[in-house]
Amino acid sequence: MYEWIKALHVIAVIAWMAGMLYLPRLFVYHCDSETGSRQSETFKMMERRLLKAIINPAMGVTWLAGLYLAWSGGWFASGWLYGKLALVIILSGVHGLFSRWVKDFAADRNPRSQMFYRVINEVPTVLMFGIVILVVVKPF
Repeated sequence: MYEWIKALHVIAVIAWMAGMLYLPRLFVYHCDSETGSRQSETFKMMERRLLKAIINPAMGVTWLAGLYLAWSGGWFASGWLYGKLALVIILSGVHGLFSRWVKDFAADRNPRSQMFYRVINEVPTVLMFGIVILVVVKPF
């Protein structure tokens, strides 16, 4: 069963990260659209659906499967897991910020620039690098 849960975990991580990398790109393009325009309304729908249908469920499955793997595999005795958990908690916080910003765009009250979203788009990538290195290399 462990290997099946691990496969589910990897699939969920891929879906979560795909959404976390795509959503800020939508924000970048949404910044260019005129408030109330058809384009703006389309971005609102895309952002909401991406968050609700892909990112949120994928994060939930990632957490549940990951915690099961850590418990059943006895990984809570390993230092690298705590580093990974710290980075995943930060990634979950970024997810929360993205959720807040989807609501801001939906209410036509985005105060941030394209450049802000271009920079913030790199945060999930950097966290992903750290997480993958900790899981594969297990440096401590």
